[in-house]
Amino acid sequence: MSRFFILISIFILSSQLRCQEVTDKIQIQSTLDSWHKAAGAADFESYFRLMTSDAVFIGTDASENWQINEFKAYAKPHFDKGRAWDFTPLERKVYIDHKADIAWFDELLNTQMKLCRGSGVLKKVSGKWKIAHYVLSIVIPNENVSEVIELKQEKDDKTIENLRKQ
Repeated sequence: MSRFFILISIFILSSQLRCQEVTDKIQIQSTLDSWHKAAGAADFESYFRLMTSDAVFIGTDASENWQINEFKAYAKPHFDKGRAWDFTPLERKVYIDHKADIAWFDELLNTQMKLCRGSGVLKKVSGKWKIAHYVLSIVIPNENVSEVIELKQEKDDKTIENLRKQ
């Protein structure tokens, strides 16, 4: 009889864990969707409220590695003009650690730069999922990589040289 209760208890516990993971994934999707919508609507307060107080945003340019306050300073004039950026998710994958307090994701986005990839990390802060780290990159088809390398070679060489001097 006790084996039966143990099996039932394990089944109930595993069902609860799966339900929590589904709930977390729905909340994460909602956080990311709301974040992108806030940028599209140039809603500065809502956009940054969905990020952690120590968030990092990495943009497509090698110089764009911003701590939250630097990113706010960069973004504010764009939001104030009423036109920030407009990213529409086309595909997204979400993963959650076993403690359910850290998640990571990758997404394909339709943007003014055409296809881009976003990836990042979310942390659960006071029961809410917030973006802690976000990386935006432009998607380059493999057959076009050589052309892109040629276009950016001079600037990349200068950046590499400057970074090696540091």
